[in-house]
Amino acid sequence: MRNKGTPILEFRSVSYRYSGTVAVDDITLTMSAGDFMAVVGPNGSGKTTLIKLALGLLKPSGGRIRLFDHEPGDFLDWHRVGYVPQVAAGIQERFPATVAEIVAHGSYSGFAPLRFWKRTKTAEVMAALEAAGVAHLSDRRIGELSVGQQQRVLVARALVGEPHLLVLDEPAAGIDAAGEEALNDLLQRLNHEQGISVLIVSHDIGAVMRQANTVACINRSLVFHGQPHELTQNELGKLYGFPVEVLLHDALHEHR
Repeated sequence: MRNKGTPILEFRSVSYRYSGTVAVDDITLTMSAGDFMAVVGPNGSGKTTLIKLALGLLKPSGGRIRLFDHEPGDFLDWHRVGYVPQVAAGIQERFPATVAEIVAHGSYSGFAPLRFWKRTKTAEVMAALEAAGVAHLSDRRIGELSVGQQQRVLVARALVGEPHLLVLDEPAAGIDAAGEEALNDLLQRLNHEQGISVLIVSHDIGAVMRQANTVACINRSLVFHGQPHELTQNELGKLYGFPVEVLLHDALHEHR
């Protein structure tokens, strides 16, 4: 992994338009190795668009993006980036794949004729399952699990390639409070103990501000980028368009 503090993702005056409609406007920000960065904002603010731009799924209408010193479109070392989508409505109960099989897909690196005969429970797969806290579910069908458990399985699938950067798009969607807390604890452990950089997109600003060491607030344009405790009520008001107060209970604040 890169030395902590080294830039791994950079946006320089990045804009994007869907059919002439501005989705992201003149965004400049940097994420460094070791960061736990939260991208927050209201629905339709451009958060997911920003992630798609970072992953090379969209090309910016203007500006420049660097992912590990490469343009995303030219980036080849995708094993260094783990992507975790949201489980929007759960996975059908009768879906036949087991947890171990789903996680093994994370190590896919192209067509291999003999892959059918390869063991699913490799050391890498089991290590990823252990890290995500779902090793005990390895033989269960993915569709039999709760949405929270399914989300942890998707985290394990992203971890099997030993990524340097973990990108999550609204990972707590559809998860109950206990499942969300377990997922948040897992992400903090991966960041603090394994040094994996985490980029999480969320509309729940209260939850992510307790985890993140860096916050980027966007509503098409960048409203704030810095440490959570530096975010003011005035900036929150600009972000959401009405007065907002966030209560924090952390090492820096008893409340705010």
